[in-house]
Amino acid sequence: MEDIEKGDISLKKKLHYGWIILAVSFIGVLAAQGLRYSFGAFMHPWEVEFSASRGMVSAISFISFTVFAVSQPIIGKFINQFGVKRIFVVSIILLGVTTLLSFYATAIWQLFLLYGIISSLGFGGASGVTASLAVTKWFHTKQGLALGLVEAGFGAGQMVVVSSSLFFIEKLGWRITDLILGGILLLFIFPILAIFLKSDPTDIGMQPFGQDNNPTEQLVDKIEKTNLPFDKKSYLKHRGFWFLIVPYFICGFTTTGLMDTHLIPFSQTCGFSVAVTGTAVSLLAAFNTGGTVIAGFLADKLNNRKMLAIIYFVRGLTIFFLLLFMLNSTWMGYFLNHPSLLFVFSITFGLVDFSVVAPTIKLLASYFQGPSLGIVTGFLYMSHQLGSAIGSYLPGYLFDVSGGYTISFTIAASVLLLASVLSIYLPKTEIKK
Repeated sequence: MEDIEKGDISLKKKLHYGWIILAVSFIGVLAAQGLRYSFGAFMHPWEVEFSASRGMVSAISFISFTVFAVSQPIIGKFINQFGVKRIFVVSIILLGVTTLLSFYATAIWQLFLLYGIISSLGFGGASGVTASLAVTKWFHTKQGLALGLVEAGFGAGQMVVVSSSLFFIEKLGWRITDLILGGILLLFIFPILAIFLKSDPTDIGMQPFGQDNNPTEQLVDKIEKTNLPFDKKSYLKHRGFWFLIVPYFICGFTTTGLMDTHLIPFSQTCGFSVAVTGTAVSLLAAFNTGGTVIAGFLADKLNNRKMLAIIYFVRGLTIFFLLLFMLNSTWMGYFLNHPSLLFVFSITFGLVDFSVVAPTIKLLASYFQGPSLGIVTGFLYMSHQLGSAIGSYLPGYLFDVSGGYTISFTIAASVLLLASVLSIYLPKTEIKK
């Protein structure tokens, strides 16, 4: 009996609460950001319902990403003041309520208000800033892996929520789909976060995972951080800040802005069925999830600067692959007759979709520490969302003008090459193993 009790105690010691935080944060990100990525599924129904152009509906996404972007440094500051839990929980409540209210929308301006502004504040609070700060607080070692796992919630949200939204919209309509999504947020996600999420290890008398009151390791860590910029304004003069900010802006433009918003409308414009479109989105999301986890693992092992350069370059190649079929009518016909080519794109793009997050946050955390980390992280995500705002609106506008996505894809492939070059010239840091 005594041996069994000792085994139970040993098991409890092995299960660090940081892993619970990781699981809860994953669920919160999956639900909140999955809802955000489902915007593309609602575009066509809203165009029909409110007799709106694609540019007009895309403008809702533009406003949403802009509000999201502006909120990120503020959210980072609020997290420092009120903690991860309060920000995350309040954001989920806000998202649930506004999603339910969207059921009653009778004019496009109401969606601008509900989705474009109010919901976007919730997206901003239940975002990568909140999740990544939770991970950096709770994980001293295996930080890259933990970041990769929690960021995989974005891809999982795409796979689960977006695919489900497409199905429910086709079967039940977009209004009932809103009721389902809002109900899930309030009845399931909110209680999970409210009960299990903790803002800081010290809240329950613990140390971050991998630290566990090791005085020698804490002293080494303290010495390492003395050479890092601590002053709240020093990041403006740090090359690492700008060479992460600009590529992350491009990242937002090409992922959540362009592909995650317009892949569904693009597929529908080509004439692919709901089944083909849903499969393409699901494949992108599934491989996005896998690629994010793998990148998180590799971020603890490899040179993060080179990782970023390779990821951005490969992402540019995947868009160029899609662009090739759009430059020639014969090739375009071949593309339309072979949906498997769309699946090839979804798989390859998915692998390099969110995989930049772990190496980017690892580099950021190595350049900046202390009280400024929350604000700097907020600015990083702000740049991503500003890129997303432009990337969501501009393709819709160019589609109305040119009748296609050729110009948008050309721009995306070009700026990704720039992001790859800038990543190579990031300041060098010693890899912590």
